[in-house]
Amino acid sequence: MGMMPIEKESGTQPPALETIRTRQEGSVLFAEILASPMNLLGPELVRDLVSLIQQAEADDTVQVLVFKSADPDYFIAHVDVTRIAEYRQAAERLTGEPSIAMLFRHLSMSRLVTIAQIEGRVRGAGSEFVLACDMSFAALESAIFCQLEAAFGLVQGAGGIQHLTRLMGRGRALEVLLSAQDYNAELAERYGWINRALPATALGDFVKSLAHRIASFPAAGRTAIKERVNGITLASVEDFRRDSDLFLDRARDPETQNRTTTAMKRGFQTRNAELDLDGCLAN
Repeated sequence: MGMMPIEKESGTQPPALETIRTRQEGSVLFAEILASPMNLLGPELVRDLVSLIQQAEADDTVQVLVFKSADPDYFIAHVDVTRIAEYRQAAERLTGEPSIAMLFRHLSMSRLVTIAQIEGRVRGAGSEFVLACDMSFAALESAIFCQLEAAFGLVQGAGGIQHLTRLMGRGRALEVLLSAQDYNAELAERYGWINRALPATALGDFVKSLAHRIASFPAAGRTAIKERVNGITLASVEDFRRDSDLFLDRARDPETQNRTTTAMKRGFQTRNAELDLDGCLAN
């Protein structure tokens, strides 16, 4: 895949990204994920997310960062389970810790306001990335959400437990975290997983309008509000670290490794097979 430069209205161009295309409109930066073949969260995408966050935070003209996908079927599928050590190392560049949990928490704490515009499937750490964003809006027709880790004997190691329990309450969080089932956008909205589910034809204009409105207000007030909300709702660094360590511990378990091998034989981490994830995860 060729390098994708950041397109700006004016000024110099920062280093190119391989798996993310960006376009800036005033104070809003739109980042479009395109990591073939199915937007797996592997070392290349993690590396580019780190670079993008660093570039955007260092650029005072950027106030709001909108994430979307160039792939209509997948927003972020989930982590690449064959490259766990590599993507953890790629995350270390931003936070000093080899953990995407800490990368995502950094995003939540950032001065930037982050919005996820979701079409297609967002599962596992993809869901945890969406939860790390400040708000999320999804297409009614195509968005699908899932925390699939329990099917492998894993725990949600990048913030899913922390966020979903606070957003949904105990019962619904346990349903989502333990069932490893797909949830459509309408149900995700009802459970509090996302802000709103909208028709696909209205989604882009709604997010764009909201992003520009937020970006037009004074930055100091926006930062203070976000800091106070994070102080009330965002789990501690220690809680995120604990979940990250538990994920790694469970990934070493023989039963988890056997289940992963079986799922791979059934097509797990292939584009067409994961359109129907239940078939890959069946016992």
